[in-house]
Amino acid sequence: MIIVHHLNDSRSQRVLWLLEELGLEYEVRRYQRDPETMLAPPELKAIHPLGKSPVIEDHGIKVAETGAIFDYLLNTYGQGRLRPPADTEEARRFTYWMYYAEGSAMTPLLLRLIFAQIPARVPFIARPIANGISRGMNARLIQPQLDNHLGYWESELARSEWFAGDQFTAADIMMSFPLEAAAARAGAGGKPHIAAFLQRIHARPAYQRAIDRGGPYSYA
Repeated sequence: MIIVHHLNDSRSQRVLWLLEELGLEYEVRRYQRDPETMLAPPELKAIHPLGKSPVIEDHGIKVAETGAIFDYLLNTYGQGRLRPPADTEEARRFTYWMYYAEGSAMTPLLLRLIFAQIPARVPFIARPIANGISRGMNARLIQPQLDNHLGYWESELARSEWFAGDQFTAADIMMSFPLEAAAARAGAGGKPHIAAFLQRIHARPAYQRAIDRGGPYSYA
């Protein structure tokens, strides 16, 4: 059976969702973040040298990184499901969004999260300065980048119901985390096509089963 090393409030939730969409049996091994640092527990170091999630194990094969896990599961068990036929425009879009989700999309979202946390992690006397730095970086650098990405997502979802075309694919699962995080942190939920996309994915039975298995998670 496939084992998923699953960290709460993390991108490993998407792996559970993909497994549910593929109808595969799997075991969830749960790990909890440190409530103070929000870092993964040291136990994950025994699974992977970086001590991060997601990681899966399957018949002695260990795979880390969400994109690599998706490739492995789709190539091993997908039987052509959740991806467009090769050498089509939809296949090219699929590949783009699969890489974009963990590359370009997540960078400004992580910067937003990091700078938002800085004031609470410095001595009280330095917090006014830290607040000013955090607000300034967000206003001048981070939010303009996020606005650019949000506009891009909105225009693409106006073009087609799903990111790779008219059919739901694994690229939509990959893109779910950036959009959910942006809805929580950057106002993406105010964009009608993004909001409709989020409603569609949240209504999918496989998404709901994955939440039941992995537990509710926060994007904020």
